[in-house]
Amino acid sequence: MKGKIAARLELVEGGREPRSPGRPEFTPTGIDYEVATRTQATSSGGIGAMLKLAKKVGLIAGIDERLELLKRHRPYTDSDHVSNIALNLMAGGQVLDDIEIRRNDAAFLDSVGARTIPDPTTAGDFCRRFAADAIERLMDIINTSRLKVWARQSSSFFDEVACIEADGSIVGTEGECKQRMDMSYNGQWGYHPLVVSLANTKEVLYIANRPGNRPSEEGAAAYFDRAIDLCRSGGFKRIRLRGDTAFSQVAHLDRWDAANVGFVFGYDAFKGLVGCANGIDDDEYRELVRRAERTFDEVETRAKQPRVKDAIVRERGYLKQSLVYEDVAEFPYQPGPCQRPYRMIALRKLISEERGQLLLDVETRYFFYITNDETLMPEQVVREANQRCDQENLVAQLKAVGALTAPLNTLDANWAYMVIASLAWTLKQWFALMSPVSKRHRKRHEEEKARVARMEFRTFLQRFILVPAQILRSGRRLIHRILAWRPELPFFFRTLDAL
Repeated sequence: MKGKIAARLELVEGGREPRSPGRPEFTPTGIDYEVATRTQATSSGGIGAMLKLAKKVGLIAGIDERLELLKRHRPYTDSDHVSNIALNLMAGGQVLDDIEIRRNDAAFLDSVGARTIPDPTTAGDFCRRFAADAIERLMDIINTSRLKVWARQSSSFFDEVACIEADGSIVGTEGECKQRMDMSYNGQWGYHPLVVSLANTKEVLYIANRPGNRPSEEGAAAYFDRAIDLCRSGGFKRIRLRGDTAFSQVAHLDRWDAANVGFVFGYDAFKGLVGCANGIDDDEYRELVRRAERTFDEVETRAKQPRVKDAIVRERGYLKQSLVYEDVAEFPYQPGPCQRPYRMIALRKLISEERGQLLLDVETRYFFYITNDETLMPEQVVREANQRCDQENLVAQLKAVGALTAPLNTLDANWAYMVIASLAWTLKQWFALMSPVSKRHRKRHEEEKARVARMEFRTFLQRFILVPAQILRSGRRLIHRILAWRPELPFFFRTLDAL
């Protein structure tokens, strides 16, 4: 199959002439449709692999044994309901109503070995059965399976510092009857879930739903503690907490420091800190180099493209702020609730303000970061804090998955839906982590694992899940016969062999 695709692509490489002058490649002539009566095929041939993965790591059995949400199974178990919602999103669904498409797709049902699946209304009713303690129990079940995935990793996986991050995200809604929704700081109605994640693998460890008016850091310390215990039980030797200024958590710094937990938090630039930073001699500040200049020997580089935005801003006389210079210094600082001082890193930025061709002013701004890590240089502390911004990309991916939405009418029901829907992203990350690495091809296999882990969710679906496949039963086997070539299929089958 790969050779046939390569041969077809070779026909047009190098801009060769079309098949006939003026004739486009897309030719609808002769297209017709008919309904197959014997052959069954599905557009989401990779779904079976995700279900196989969930079974391999004990997630399905764990949900049925420990969740205990349903007293009677008529006919669905707890894991059936959870799998139904997560796999709907992995099959390209966007909302609960899209489950009806899977429910009426015989090939999809056969691909997951089901006679039938819950309809959208039943899926919503299942989420409404959850209370807060049941949701917490579900997250613990998922994390138990996560430990099994981590146990399959090499020793170098645990040599890295486990970076635990937390952030809040507004989930807006146009509904009028969403219980416990509230107005956020920007006037938007909805909820304000807290997302706690592991930066190393981009896995979501915990999600906590809250009314829209709650501050970002509310409840974060308790989830930080649970994430610390999880990472230590998994095998990580060093742990670091990261968060923006809202998550400085000064009431807990001493406790984490005593437990040998590192932290790098942003800190509000209030008047006292700015005064301390101003009191530091200029000789103690060191220039912060964001990116080392790269040199290319005997390599012809492209000319820079003109800055369209800058030209429009200057032409129309808008106010433009530009970074002129930035440097860093540090000094000891003891927050009020703490019993000891910690390192306070001051980042000083010189910013020019221009309007048209006129320089109006030059302003100095300060940003602060507090840490207990004595091994990091001040420049490294700033970069470490800036890397936390990558969690915003994770939050964006959860929104692309459909996990950070509020389709139901109560806070707990939407919380349960967020946790279950985030499983779609979690299974993607686990699929990358479970891929084996052979000694002979170690470098290539590790690069492929990292590339799949970095993939956006939609890209992953196109490359691994939304692959046409014929569904066949042979003896006790449920065969998914792939009907289309993807360059990632060697990775796909290698991971399946490991499962």
